[in-house]
Amino acid sequence: MAEVTAEARIEAPPEKVWAQLTDFTGFGRWNAMHTGFPHGAPTVLEQGITYAESMKLMGFPAEVTWTVVEFEAGRVLAVKGMGPMGVTVGNRYSLAPDGAATRVRIDGEFTGAAVSLMAGRLKESATEALQESLRKLAGLVS
Repeated sequence: MAEVTAEARIEAPPEKVWAQLTDFTGFGRWNAMHTGFPHGAPTVLEQGITYAESMKLMGFPAEVTWTVVEFEAGRVLAVKGMGPMGVTVGNRYSLAPDGAATRVRIDGEFTGAAVSLMAGRLKESATEALQESLRKLAGLVS
């Protein structure tokens, strides 16, 4: 298993950050791993919906089929998915007000036999991508 976390204080109110975070038509403007939605972006977010996403991590393309496992509008979006080589992926985006700003945290998790072979490199690459994503997200809403 490989677990990664990135956190940032973004100088914008939670509503503005949430709106950008969940605007799947503009997901690629801030999400460093995202390359597309092969069957179209989700139009509704709620617990239980599924969607496919094309991604790139460690230079390799991958398609993940996500299921929303936790959803609290304006505060939490958690997804779990199945990627290539039997790798299970999870991402949890959480927002908390911090004065006039917003504290954003992304927790990621990768499990599966293939992960143990490359856990260190995967952790490093995913952490860098999450940190870049938060920088881009902050640039879009600040």
